[in-house]
Amino acid sequence: MRRKLVAALGAAVLLTTSAGVSAQQAGTVTGDRAGDMTADLLIVRPLGLVGTVIGAAVFVVALPFTLPTGSAGDAAHELVGKPFEYTFNRPLGDFQHCGADRHPCGDRRDP
Repeated sequence: MRRKLVAALGAAVLLTTSAGVSAQQAGTVTGDRAGDMTADLLIVRPLGLVGTVIGAAVFVVALPFTLPTGSAGDAAHELVGKPFEYTFNRPLGDFQHCGADRHPCGDRRDP
């Protein structure tokens, strides 16, 4: 049952990404904006969520080592902030820009 579901999901992504594509559109990964959005929603966002949770766990484990050196903020940004921003603060289907101002994902911005 699980294999059939994965196969059906894979087929749906392939059909969505390849349907009606005659030339790659500028700024797309798959050549089709709808394909990028589908792949982002079904594959990239769930992986980003997993990365955020794992990064948070690693950050907590690393706290005893980062607090004395004053690098806890850098560790939080790298292990939690970047994956969180990439997962939750990025337009659907845009794999490079985050936020309303469309800054490059992962860049630290001065407040």
